[in-house]
Amino acid sequence: MEFKISPSIGVARLGNSKKQFCLSPDEIGGLPYEADASGNKLGPIKNFKDDQSQVRKQGQLFKVFNADGEELTSNSPNIASIEWTVHLANKKAAWYQYSELEGNLLYGKENSYKNRNVPFRNASIKGERERQTLIIDPGPRSVCGPNQSVTFDQPSVPKGYPAQFPPSKVSSGTPITTLGDLKTDNEGRLIVLGGCGHAGGNEPLTSYGGSDTWHDDTADGPVYCTITFKDSSEPITLQAWVIIGSPDFAPEIVNISTLSDSMFDVGVRYFNLMPGMCNRGVFNTAFKVNFQRDILPIIKRFAGYQWVANVQPMMAFTANLIDLSDPSEENRKNRENYFSYFRRPNDKSDSSPDQPQSELFKMNGDDSFPMMPLNSGSNSVSNETIVKFLALNDTQYFMFQQWANGNFENNPSFEPLPVSKEDQASIGNCVGLPMCPGIEVTWSVQNPAIYSAPYSISDQRGLGGYYNSGLTPSRDECEGGGCEPGDLTKRMACPWQADFFQCTVQPVNFTNPAFNKDQRTTREEINTTDTWKESKTTYQDNQTYINDPINEPLPPTYYSYWWPPQSPWDVLTGETTLEGQMQSNLPAGQQMNYARGINSFVQMVEHWSALAFIRNTNSQDKGFPYFAETERTNELFSFQEYGVGQVSGNGDDNGTTMPVFYIEQNLKKIKSKNKRAKKLVAFLEERAFKPITVNREELGSPRSGTRMRR
Repeated sequence: MEFKISPSIGVARLGNSKKQFCLSPDEIGGLPYEADASGNKLGPIKNFKDDQSQVRKQGQLFKVFNADGEELTSNSPNIASIEWTVHLANKKAAWYQYSELEGNLLYGKENSYKNRNVPFRNASIKGERERQTLIIDPGPRSVCGPNQSVTFDQPSVPKGYPAQFPPSKVSSGTPITTLGDLKTDNEGRLIVLGGCGHAGGNEPLTSYGGSDTWHDDTADGPVYCTITFKDSSEPITLQAWVIIGSPDFAPEIVNISTLSDSMFDVGVRYFNLMPGMCNRGVFNTAFKVNFQRDILPIIKRFAGYQWVANVQPMMAFTANLIDLSDPSEENRKNRENYFSYFRRPNDKSDSSPDQPQSELFKMNGDDSFPMMPLNSGSNSVSNETIVKFLALNDTQYFMFQQWANGNFENNPSFEPLPVSKEDQASIGNCVGLPMCPGIEVTWSVQNPAIYSAPYSISDQRGLGGYYNSGLTPSRDECEGGGCEPGDLTKRMACPWQADFFQCTVQPVNFTNPAFNKDQRTTREEINTTDTWKESKTTYQDNQTYINDPINEPLPPTYYSYWWPPQSPWDVLTGETTLEGQMQSNLPAGQQMNYARGINSFVQMVEHWSALAFIRNTNSQDKGFPYFAETERTNELFSFQEYGVGQVSGNGDDNGTTMPVFYIEQNLKKIKSKNKRAKKLVAFLEERAFKPITVNREELGSPRSGTRMRR
């Protein structure tokens, strides 16, 4: 009989609460669950933060099922034992510097890291053995039986394993001492908990992509389950994978193209997951899609973005001015016109920059309307392998094309996709596109070389290797051979908080396919003439000032977003009590910048947990959602209104003021605000955070091309 770990790829999330954790959602767009100290599920989550205003970790629950869909636990009749083994690692410090799509082998071997001369992080450390010390690799951990736990720290390293940990003392930030914990609940199910959201290093921060000597505690790795039976059956070992990502601050709002969509696309096009739809990479134009299953969910995601970004064109696009569910021939022109606003995905085999995803507007004579989806593409930053604007993935685009052509049915009793609900849900709450690099993982998950089957990461353990010698620092799993622990997250920014701050909005050039950024030099000429009246003497002085060149998005640009469901930008304030509004200094219902008060990525590294969670406050009525900020740590911030005249020098301008939020440095002042503030200060005083220094000469301009935050 066949058995399976569910989900096949799980997602846990970082949290800095020392007291509480919750469990990952079990549906796309669902909320996490409350859990007791052993990880037993208790019900829908109440609060995302503890009483010290710190974010609770989100643990991923793993279960075992047989081929009939029956769950097996440690208490099942024929089960002698279920042993879980997990190996988490973080390879970021040993990997290449993040460089947009350079290194992505889907664009051909000539786009490899070596051919593109992409530098390593911590490049001064040479040799495989020496660079291995840059990896955070605590080795595997095992638990067996109900109500067990173990930590991924140094004291619990398995005997004989060549573990690697970063320095236990750092001059900036917080040292990484653990990558998380394993627990089992009352039935022996596994719960994987990640790290604390820490990041630290011994040199000044130089980049939001990857600074030398720095580490963070995101991670990933394989999950094994060995089942021993009471009868004479041979023990079996199953394998899955787990990703430890950053918090999901708007968990009920779903990305237009999720990580599940990306993996489904790989399964369809490379693994014959649905041979009726796509056989050996060729789509079947006779295949009928289902409107309720394949089309409507994506349209609803378009509408959800309004709560975390200003996307008025996308809202107009979801106004349902036509009956989208009508498959009749009479409605075909309406469907085809609707579909004509979708960009076709780029052809990765074509190196030309003049591709569909460089196109912003659909032109209707002299009229124009932005094409969909209205997001940045996977590289609107550099001038190598440009992908300016987002498109649906190939499988999503094909399904919309079938819908437009009338090859669909509108049947709510549809046959589900050949992927379990649990497998879709775990990664369906992660970013699938764009990938620059992404939030949880990046473009490597679009490469079929890292999979053994649909939704199943190929594991290098079967090839032998790293259990005796440790993990390899520079091997590219996209060339084949399976993944090691840490391979899915190593391409992400380090520290993650810095890119989380920077990668929010993006002015994108929409007129020149060959350029995202260009170097601008400003030349200022001042001509001065002095005249003496009586002597009729003149003196002329001509001075020229040339500013240092800066790299910036090439105008004209369009204001685009990266991944608002994971990193919100425009949100509604949600405080509705007297005390709440006195601390937030804002009325309810005002649209504000989400990260206001956190004014640099250095501050984000230290205070990311002060951010709000965006939550549907009218969740009982699915027809009328209302998403607003909840649990923002307003006590951390101070607020002041500045008159415009203080900038312009004209006192008459002070009739208009600008709001300024900033982090309050005086802990005594914070403590005096209320009881919750006292608990917050107690947490801040207990932690071992070291002030971060910055090498400003190397920072350059912000990745987004603007520092302006409304």
